[in-house]
Amino acid sequence: MRSILIIGDERLAPYLRALEAEGYEVTLRPPGAQGGGQTGFDAIVIDLAVAGEDASTKRLLEGAQRGDPPAVIALLAPDQLSAFDPTTNFDDIAVSGATAEELSARLRQALWKRQGRDSAHLLKLGSLVMDLANYTVHVSGRPVELTFKEYELLRFLATNRGRVFSRETLLKKVWGYDFYGGSRTVDVHVRRLRSKIEERQETFIETVRNVGYRFRAAP
Repeated sequence: MRSILIIGDERLAPYLRALEAEGYEVTLRPPGAQGGGQTGFDAIVIDLAVAGEDASTKRLLEGAQRGDPPAVIALLAPDQLSAFDPTTNFDDIAVSGATAEELSARLRQALWKRQGRDSAHLLKLGSLVMDLANYTVHVSGRPVELTFKEYELLRFLATNRGRVFSRETLLKKVWGYDFYGGSRTVDVHVRRLRSKIEERQETFIETVRNVGYRFRAAP
């Protein structure tokens, strides 16, 4: 999952909700907020009308000018456009009040240019990265070979992280209604998945006693 930091005031909350609905992990932070830092994000959206003079924002922009990640999208008020410096190395700009659809499109384009992949097709969960377009899985940078059903089980759990699913529900969702195997099939596949993707210091799939399984909400 791609993580986005939005620096601005509460007027940008609709962007947060819209981007979360698209599968991004989004943090909205006011200018000058203490704690949390601005590292570890894949992209940052900055409302320059309210955050342009903030010291931490200026440091962030200096890093972007040196070509350091993350991608940076600037939101400008209409009266800022005429004075905008085109040599400033933003990945893209948008006018304040742009639709959430436009902002999402600009984010996808910026992430594509920075990382060479369509961010909408990537799930990044701790050290686990799933490319949903190419059916690949990497853990800590190493490729993981999964069978089709192992991949589909992992994809279903990971895209519904935090939710608990019974074995019967997983059989229906992953194997289909016409599958005649028992619930032990799920246990076997979960055990194989764990052996392939989990390391000693990181657990992805949790067993919920007497219920079923879930993918950790915050691995």
